[in-house]
Amino acid sequence: LFQKGTSKDVEDALAAARRAFPHWSRMRWQDRVALIRKVADLLDERIFEIGAVLSLEVGKNRMEALADIAEAIELMRYACHQMEKNHGFVVEMGRDPLVGYRATNFSVLRPYGVWVVISPFNFPAALTGGPVGAALVTGNTVVMKPATDTPWTARLLAEAFRDAGFPDGVVNYVTGPGSSVGQALIESPEVDGITFTGSYEVGMQIYRTFAQGVYPRPIILEMGGKNPAIVSRNADLERAALGIVRSAFGLQGQKCSACSRVYIEAPVYDALVERIVALTNKLTIGDPTRREVFMGPVINRRAYQDFQSYTEELSQAGTFLTGGRVLTEGEYAKGYFCTPTVVADVPVDHRLWKHEMFLPITMVHKVNDLEEAMTLANDVVYGLTAGFYG
Repeated sequence: LFQKGTSKDVEDALAAARRAFPHWSRMRWQDRVALIRKVADLLDERIFEIGAVLSLEVGKNRMEALADIAEAIELMRYACHQMEKNHGFVVEMGRDPLVGYRATNFSVLRPYGVWVVISPFNFPAALTGGPVGAALVTGNTVVMKPATDTPWTARLLAEAFRDAGFPDGVVNYVTGPGSSVGQALIESPEVDGITFTGSYEVGMQIYRTFAQGVYPRPIILEMGGKNPAIVSRNADLERAALGIVRSAFGLQGQKCSACSRVYIEAPVYDALVERIVALTNKLTIGDPTRREVFMGPVINRRAYQDFQSYTEELSQAGTFLTGGRVLTEGEYAKGYFCTPTVVADVPVDHRLWKHEMFLPITMVHKVNDLEEAMTLANDVVYGLTAGFYG
Protein backbone atom coordinates (compact mmCIF):
# COMPACT_ATOMS: atom_id res chain seq x y z
CA LEU A 1 0.00 0.00 0.00
CA PHE A 2 1.12 3.55 -0.74
CA GLN A 3 0.31 6.74 1.07
CA LYS A 4 -2.74 8.66 -0.07
CA GLY A 5 -1.12 12.07 -0.20
CA THR A 6 -2.73 15.32 0.86
CA SER A 7 -2.47 18.96 -0.11
CA LYS A 8 0.01 19.35 2.78
CA ASP A 9 2.27 16.77 1.15
CA VAL A 10 2.07 18.73 -2.08
CA GLU A 11 2.99 21.96 -0.29
CA ASP A 12 5.95 20.27 1.40
CA ALA A 13 7.23 18.75 -1.85
CA LEU A 14 6.97 22.03 -3.75
CA ALA A 15 8.65 23.91 -0.91
CA ALA A 16 11.53 21.42 -0.93
CA ALA A 17 11.89 21.78 -4.69
CA ARG A 18 11.87 25.58 -4.40
CA ARG A 19 14.57 25.55 -1.69
CA ALA A 20 16.77 23.23 -3.76
CA PHE A 21 16.43 25.18 -7.00
CA PRO A 22 19.04 27.94 -6.47
CA HIS A 23 21.89 25.52 -5.74
CA TRP A 24 20.87 22.92 -8.33
CA SER A 25 20.36 25.47 -11.11
CA ARG A 26 23.80 26.95 -10.48
CA MET A 27 25.58 23.61 -10.45
CA ARG A 28 27.88 23.04 -13.43
CA TRP A 29 25.84 21.47 -16.19
CA GLN A 30 28.53 18.81 -16.65
CA ASP A 31 27.92 17.68 -13.06
CA ARG A 32 24.18 17.47 -13.64
CA VAL A 33 24.78 15.39 -16.75
CA ALA A 34 27.04 13.04 -14.78
CA LEU A 35 24.35 12.50 -12.15
CA ILE A 36 21.63 11.79 -14.73
CA ARG A 37 23.92 9.31 -16.49
CA LYS A 38 24.49 7.62 -13.14
CA VAL A 39 20.72 7.24 -12.69
CA ALA A 40 20.44 5.73 -16.17
CA ASP A 41 23.21 3.27 -15.33
CA LEU A 42 21.49 2.30 -12.07
CA LEU A 43 18.23 1.66 -13.91
CA ASP A 44 20.16 -0.47 -16.38
CA GLU A 45 21.56 -2.52 -13.51
CA ARG A 46 18.12 -2.89 -11.92
CA ILE A 47 16.12 -3.40 -15.12
CA PHE A 48 14.93 -6.93 -14.28
CA GLU A 49 13.89 -6.02 -10.73
CA ILE A 50 11.97 -2.94 -11.91
CA GLY A 51 10.63 -4.87 -14.90
CA ALA A 52 9.10 -7.51 -12.62
CA VAL A 53 7.42 -4.82 -10.53
CA LEU A 54 6.18 -3.00 -13.63
CA SER A 55 4.71 -6.19 -15.08
CA LEU A 56 2.86 -6.95 -11.86
CA GLU A 57 1.68 -3.39 -11.38
CA VAL A 58 0.62 -2.53 -14.94
CA GLY A 59 -0.05 -5.91 -16.53
CA LYS A 60 2.58 -5.51 -19.25
CA ASN A 61 4.15 -8.64 -20.65
CA ARG A 62 7.84 -9.23 -20.01
CA MET A 63 9.03 -7.68 -23.26
CA GLU A 64 6.85 -4.58 -22.85
CA ALA A 65 7.93 -4.08 -19.23
CA LEU A 66 11.63 -4.24 -20.05
CA ALA A 67 11.12 -1.99 -23.08
CA ASP A 68 9.40 0.62 -20.88
CA ILE A 69 12.43 0.82 -18.60
CA ALA A 70 14.87 0.73 -21.52
CA GLU A 71 13.03 3.69 -23.02
CA ALA A 72 13.34 5.62 -19.75
CA ILE A 73 17.08 4.94 -19.78
CA GLU A 74 17.49 6.05 -23.38
CA LEU A 75 15.40 9.20 -22.85
CA MET A 76 17.63 10.20 -19.94
CA ARG A 77 20.78 9.58 -21.94
CA TYR A 78 19.33 11.50 -24.86
CA ALA A 79 18.68 14.51 -22.60
CA CYS A 80 22.30 14.34 -21.46
CA HIS A 81 23.47 14.17 -25.07
CA GLN A 82 21.39 17.23 -25.97
CA MET A 83 22.86 19.14 -23.03
CA GLU A 84 26.37 18.28 -24.18
CA LYS A 85 25.53 19.16 -27.77
CA ASN A 86 24.29 22.55 -26.60
CA HIS A 87 27.37 23.05 -24.43
CA GLY A 88 25.01 23.48 -21.52
CA PHE A 89 22.90 26.30 -22.84
CA VAL A 90 22.09 27.30 -26.40
CA VAL A 91 22.82 26.20 -29.95
CA GLU A 92 21.60 27.52 -33.28
CA MET A 93 19.33 25.05 -35.04
CA GLY A 94 18.94 26.75 -38.41
CA ARG A 95 18.23 29.96 -40.29
CA ASP A 96 15.26 30.78 -42.51
CA PRO A 97 16.28 29.84 -46.09
CA LEU A 98 13.95 32.37 -47.74
CA VAL A 99 15.54 35.49 -49.18
CA GLY A 100 14.66 38.60 -47.19
CA TYR A 101 13.84 36.73 -43.97
CA ARG A 102 16.11 36.79 -40.94
CA ALA A 103 14.44 34.32 -38.58
CA THR A 104 16.81 32.01 -36.69
CA ASN A 105 15.87 29.07 -34.48
CA PHE A 106 17.75 28.19 -31.30
CA SER A 107 17.61 25.30 -28.88
CA VAL A 108 17.78 26.84 -25.41
CA LEU A 109 18.41 24.61 -22.42
CA ARG A 110 18.36 26.63 -19.21
CA PRO A 111 16.98 26.37 -15.68
CA TYR A 112 13.39 27.55 -15.43
CA GLY A 113 12.18 26.65 -11.94
CA VAL A 114 10.08 23.97 -10.27
CA TRP A 115 8.52 21.49 -12.67
CA VAL A 116 5.79 18.93 -12.02
CA VAL A 117 5.70 15.63 -13.89
CA ILE A 118 2.31 13.86 -13.80
CA SER A 119 2.79 10.48 -15.46
CA PRO A 120 0.30 7.85 -16.70
CA PHE A 121 -0.17 4.23 -15.67
CA ASN A 122 0.65 2.77 -19.08
CA PHE A 123 4.30 3.92 -19.32
CA PRO A 124 5.23 4.51 -15.67
CA ALA A 125 8.97 4.26 -16.32
CA ALA A 126 9.45 5.98 -19.68
CA LEU A 127 6.94 8.78 -19.14
CA THR A 128 8.24 9.43 -15.65
CA GLY A 129 11.97 8.99 -16.14
CA GLY A 130 12.09 10.71 -19.53
CA PRO A 131 10.53 14.07 -18.59
CA VAL A 132 12.06 14.05 -15.09
CA GLY A 133 15.53 13.49 -16.54
CA ALA A 134 15.08 16.23 -19.14
CA ALA A 135 13.88 18.73 -16.55
CA LEU A 136 16.70 17.93 -14.14
CA VAL A 137 19.57 18.00 -16.60
CA THR A 138 18.70 21.56 -17.60
CA GLY A 139 18.76 22.72 -13.97
CA ASN A 140 15.13 22.49 -12.88
CA THR A 141 13.91 20.79 -9.73
CA VAL A 142 11.03 18.32 -9.95
CA VAL A 143 7.97 17.01 -8.16
CA MET A 144 6.84 13.73 -9.70
CA LYS A 145 3.33 12.32 -9.23
CA PRO A 146 2.66 8.89 -10.73
CA ALA A 147 -0.74 7.54 -11.68
CA THR A 148 -2.75 6.17 -8.76
CA ASP A 149 -2.48 2.65 -10.20
CA THR A 150 1.32 2.67 -10.62
CA PRO A 151 3.11 4.27 -7.64
CA TRP A 152 5.50 1.34 -7.12
CA THR A 153 7.39 1.66 -10.40
CA ALA A 154 7.78 5.41 -9.93
CA ARG A 155 8.99 4.81 -6.36
CA LEU A 156 11.79 2.61 -7.70
CA LEU A 157 12.77 5.38 -10.11
CA ALA A 158 12.80 7.88 -7.24
CA GLU A 159 15.07 5.53 -5.31
CA ALA A 160 17.49 5.44 -8.25
CA PHE A 161 17.73 9.25 -8.16
CA ARG A 162 18.37 9.08 -4.41
CA ASP A 163 21.01 6.36 -4.76
CA ALA A 164 22.78 8.29 -7.51
CA GLY A 165 23.45 11.06 -5.01
CA PHE A 166 20.97 13.78 -5.93
CA PRO A 167 20.84 16.58 -3.36
CA ASP A 168 17.81 16.74 -1.07
CA GLY A 169 14.79 18.48 -2.59
CA VAL A 170 15.89 18.23 -6.22
CA VAL A 171 13.66 15.21 -6.91
CA ASN A 172 10.43 14.85 -4.94
CA TYR A 173 7.86 12.05 -5.07
CA VAL A 174 4.21 12.34 -4.05
CA THR A 175 1.37 9.84 -4.44
CA GLY A 176 -2.39 10.14 -4.33
CA PRO A 177 -5.50 10.64 -6.45
CA GLY A 178 -5.54 13.10 -9.29
CA SER A 179 -8.67 14.68 -7.85
CA SER A 180 -6.80 15.79 -4.72
CA VAL A 181 -3.01 15.56 -5.05
CA GLY A 182 -2.99 16.15 -8.79
CA GLN A 183 -5.40 19.05 -8.48
CA ALA A 184 -3.33 20.63 -5.71
CA LEU A 185 -0.24 20.49 -7.93
CA ILE A 186 -2.09 21.98 -10.90
CA GLU A 187 -3.53 24.84 -8.86
CA SER A 188 -0.37 25.74 -6.94
CA PRO A 189 1.32 29.04 -7.91
CA GLU A 190 4.62 27.46 -6.84
CA VAL A 191 4.69 25.35 -10.01
CA ASP A 192 6.65 26.99 -12.84
CA GLY A 193 5.94 24.35 -15.48
CA ILE A 194 4.23 21.00 -15.88
CA THR A 195 4.31 17.96 -18.12
CA PHE A 196 1.20 15.80 -18.16
CA THR A 197 0.27 12.58 -19.94
CA GLY A 198 -3.35 11.53 -19.64
CA SER A 199 -6.86 12.26 -20.76
CA TYR A 200 -7.92 15.06 -23.08
CA GLU A 201 -10.32 16.48 -20.47
CA VAL A 202 -7.71 16.78 -17.70
CA GLY A 203 -5.07 18.02 -20.12
CA MET A 204 -7.29 20.84 -21.32
CA GLN A 205 -8.14 21.76 -17.74
CA ILE A 206 -4.41 22.11 -17.00
CA TYR A 207 -3.93 24.09 -20.21
CA ARG A 208 -6.60 26.59 -19.21
CA THR A 209 -5.24 26.90 -15.67
CA PHE A 210 -1.68 27.54 -16.82
CA ALA A 211 -2.80 30.11 -19.40
CA GLN A 212 -4.16 32.31 -16.63
CA GLY A 213 -2.23 34.79 -14.53
CA VAL A 214 0.22 37.54 -15.41
CA TYR A 215 1.88 35.33 -18.01
CA PRO A 216 1.23 31.81 -19.29
CA ARG A 217 3.32 29.11 -17.65
CA PRO A 218 4.89 26.43 -19.89
CA ILE A 219 3.04 23.15 -20.24
CA ILE A 220 3.74 19.95 -22.16
CA LEU A 221 0.70 17.77 -22.84
CA GLU A 222 0.39 14.30 -24.32
CA MET A 223 -3.25 13.31 -24.47
CA GLY A 224 -5.41 10.87 -26.39
CA GLY A 225 -5.44 9.32 -29.83
CA LYS A 226 -7.83 7.53 -32.18
CA ASN A 227 -5.27 6.07 -34.52
CA PRO A 228 -6.11 4.70 -37.97
CA ALA A 229 -4.35 2.21 -40.18
CA ILE A 230 -5.00 2.35 -43.92
CA VAL A 231 -4.34 -0.74 -46.02
CA SER A 232 -4.20 -0.45 -49.81
CA ARG A 233 -4.90 -3.15 -52.35
CA ASN A 234 -1.16 -3.39 -53.02
CA ALA A 235 -0.11 -4.03 -49.41
CA ASP A 236 1.80 -7.01 -48.07
CA LEU A 237 -1.14 -8.47 -46.14
CA GLU A 238 0.94 -10.64 -43.81
CA ARG A 239 2.96 -7.67 -42.61
CA ALA A 240 -0.10 -5.44 -42.42
CA ALA A 241 -2.02 -7.93 -40.28
CA LEU A 242 0.94 -8.42 -37.95
CA GLY A 243 1.47 -4.67 -37.53
CA ILE A 244 -2.22 -4.00 -36.88
CA VAL A 245 -2.57 -6.78 -34.30
CA ARG A 246 0.55 -5.76 -32.41
CA SER A 247 -0.50 -2.12 -32.36
CA ALA A 248 -4.13 -2.78 -31.45
CA PHE A 249 -3.57 -5.31 -28.68
CA GLY A 250 -0.14 -4.61 -27.23
CA LEU A 251 -0.56 -3.53 -23.59
CA GLN A 252 -4.22 -4.55 -23.96
CA GLY A 253 -4.79 -1.55 -26.25
CA GLN A 254 -4.14 0.81 -23.32
CA LYS A 255 -1.89 3.28 -25.06
CA CYS A 256 -2.71 6.48 -26.89
CA SER A 257 -0.87 5.22 -29.98
CA ALA A 258 -2.90 1.98 -30.31
CA CYS A 259 -4.48 1.18 -33.67
CA SER A 260 -8.19 1.36 -32.93
CA ARG A 261 -9.62 1.65 -36.46
CA VAL A 262 -8.61 0.05 -39.77
CA TYR A 263 -9.67 1.14 -43.26
CA ILE A 264 -9.09 -1.51 -45.93
CA GLU A 265 -9.50 -1.23 -49.71
CA ALA A 266 -12.27 -3.53 -50.91
CA PRO A 267 -10.20 -5.93 -53.09
CA VAL A 268 -8.12 -7.11 -50.10
CA TYR A 269 -10.64 -6.60 -47.29
CA ASP A 270 -11.71 -10.22 -46.80
CA ALA A 271 -8.19 -11.62 -47.07
CA LEU A 272 -6.73 -9.11 -44.61
CA VAL A 273 -9.54 -9.43 -42.08
CA GLU A 274 -9.12 -13.20 -42.15
CA ARG A 275 -5.42 -12.78 -41.32
CA ILE A 276 -6.11 -10.23 -38.56
CA VAL A 277 -8.63 -12.53 -36.89
CA ALA A 278 -6.35 -15.56 -37.18
CA LEU A 279 -3.43 -13.73 -35.56
CA THR A 280 -5.67 -12.28 -32.86
CA ASN A 281 -6.96 -15.72 -31.95
CA LYS A 282 -3.38 -16.93 -31.42
CA LEU A 283 -2.59 -14.31 -28.78
CA THR A 284 -1.92 -15.78 -25.35
CA ILE A 285 -3.75 -14.12 -22.45
CA GLY A 286 -2.78 -14.62 -18.82
CA ASP A 287 -0.21 -13.84 -16.13
CA PRO A 288 1.99 -11.21 -17.82
CA THR A 289 5.11 -12.42 -15.99
CA ARG A 290 5.01 -15.70 -17.91
CA ARG A 291 7.24 -15.82 -20.97
CA GLU A 292 4.58 -17.03 -23.41
CA VAL A 293 1.91 -14.44 -22.50
CA PHE A 294 1.24 -11.53 -24.86
CA MET A 295 -1.75 -9.91 -23.10
CA GLY A 296 -2.17 -9.42 -19.37
CA PRO A 297 -5.15 -7.92 -17.55
CA VAL A 298 -6.42 -4.38 -18.07
CA ILE A 299 -5.36 -1.89 -15.43
CA ASN A 300 -8.34 -1.82 -13.06
CA ARG A 301 -12.01 -2.53 -12.47
CA ARG A 302 -13.12 0.66 -14.19
CA ALA A 303 -11.32 -0.34 -17.42
CA TYR A 304 -12.86 -3.81 -17.14
CA GLN A 305 -16.33 -2.33 -16.79
CA ASP A 306 -15.68 0.08 -19.66
CA PHE A 307 -14.76 -2.89 -21.86
CA GLN A 308 -18.06 -4.55 -21.03
CA SER A 309 -19.96 -1.35 -21.72
CA TYR A 310 -18.27 -0.71 -25.08
CA THR A 311 -18.66 -4.29 -26.28
CA GLU A 312 -22.34 -4.25 -25.36
CA GLU A 313 -22.76 -1.07 -27.39
CA LEU A 314 -20.80 -2.48 -30.34
CA SER A 315 -22.74 -5.75 -30.30
CA GLN A 316 -25.84 -3.74 -31.19
CA ALA A 317 -24.11 -1.75 -33.94
CA GLY A 318 -21.82 -4.23 -35.67
CA THR A 319 -20.43 -7.75 -35.83
CA PHE A 320 -17.76 -9.29 -33.58
CA LEU A 321 -15.25 -11.15 -35.72
CA THR A 322 -13.49 -12.31 -32.56
CA GLY A 323 -13.48 -11.40 -28.87
CA GLY A 324 -16.09 -9.18 -27.29
CA ARG A 325 -16.11 -10.85 -23.89
CA VAL A 326 -14.35 -10.89 -20.54
CA LEU A 327 -12.59 -13.97 -19.12
CA THR A 328 -13.59 -15.11 -15.64
CA GLU A 329 -12.81 -18.81 -15.31
CA GLY A 330 -9.79 -20.38 -13.60
CA GLU A 331 -6.74 -18.13 -13.36
CA TYR A 332 -8.67 -15.37 -15.12
CA ALA A 333 -10.75 -14.92 -11.98
CA LYS A 334 -7.66 -13.34 -10.37
CA GLY A 335 -7.61 -10.28 -12.62
CA TYR A 336 -9.42 -8.07 -15.12
CA PHE A 337 -8.91 -10.06 -18.30
CA CYS A 338 -10.56 -9.04 -21.59
CA THR A 339 -10.39 -10.74 -24.96
CA PRO A 340 -8.82 -8.88 -27.91
CA THR A 341 -11.75 -7.76 -30.00
CA VAL A 342 -12.16 -7.10 -33.72
CA VAL A 343 -15.44 -5.51 -34.83
CA ALA A 344 -16.84 -5.08 -38.35
CA ASP A 345 -19.95 -3.57 -39.93
CA VAL A 346 -20.19 -0.61 -37.53
CA PRO A 347 -21.74 2.40 -39.35
CA VAL A 348 -19.14 5.11 -39.98
CA ASP A 349 -21.25 7.66 -38.14
CA HIS A 350 -21.22 5.63 -34.92
CA ARG A 351 -19.67 7.56 -32.03
CA LEU A 352 -17.06 4.90 -31.23
CA TRP A 353 -15.24 5.58 -34.52
CA LYS A 354 -14.23 8.90 -32.94
CA HIS A 355 -14.14 8.05 -29.23
CA GLU A 356 -10.93 6.74 -27.63
CA MET A 357 -11.75 3.52 -25.78
CA PHE A 358 -8.21 2.74 -24.51
CA LEU A 359 -8.93 -0.98 -24.52
CA PRO A 360 -8.21 -4.05 -26.71
CA ILE A 361 -10.86 -3.20 -29.30
CA THR A 362 -10.25 -2.35 -32.95
CA MET A 363 -12.81 -1.66 -35.67
CA VAL A 364 -12.42 -2.56 -39.36
CA HIS A 365 -14.13 -0.96 -42.34
CA LYS A 366 -14.13 -1.61 -46.09
CA VAL A 367 -13.46 1.39 -48.37
CA ASN A 368 -13.66 1.79 -52.13
CA ASP A 369 -10.41 3.69 -52.55
CA LEU A 370 -7.65 5.49 -50.69
CA GLU A 371 -9.37 8.86 -50.97
CA GLU A 372 -12.30 7.53 -48.96
CA ALA A 373 -9.90 5.98 -46.47
CA MET A 374 -8.06 9.27 -45.97
CA THR A 375 -11.31 11.17 -45.51
CA LEU A 376 -12.48 8.78 -42.80
CA ALA A 377 -9.04 8.59 -41.17
CA ASN A 378 -8.93 12.38 -40.79
CA ASP A 379 -12.48 12.70 -39.48
CA VAL A 380 -11.47 12.88 -35.79
CA VAL A 381 -10.20 15.57 -33.43
CA TYR A 382 -7.04 13.57 -32.67
CA GLY A 383 -3.83 13.61 -34.68
CA LEU A 384 -1.36 11.43 -32.82
CA THR A 385 -0.31 8.48 -34.99
CA ALA A 386 -1.37 6.63 -38.14
CA GLY A 387 -0.24 3.67 -40.20
CA PHE A 388 -0.24 3.06 -43.94
CA TYR A 389 0.37 -0.25 -45.68
CA GLY A 390 0.79 0.24 -49.41
